[in-house]
Amino acid sequence: MPPSNITTTKLSNYSSKEIGKIIKDARKTIGVTQRDLALTSGTGLRFIIELEQGKPTCQLEKVLTVLRTLGIKIILETPYCLT
Repeated sequence: MPPSNITTTKLSNYSSKEIGKIIKDARKTIGVTQRDLALTSGTGLRFIIELEQGKPTCQLEKVLTVLRTLGIKIILETPYCLT
């Protein structure tokens, strides 16, 4: 079980809407505005707005930058052994 200050979210559909909601919730939890997140992550305000709305065509590298900025980690698991 994660510590009380850590939230673990298992994505069900891997949708851009789910990722956008996680980002928005994390941003609001730490009390950062969309504008501040855009400045801190080196993206634009419009990008943050569209990302939080779940725009499916957001650039992956920018999404990863925003996730890192917020301290959100992604864990990828394969369904098979790669050894």
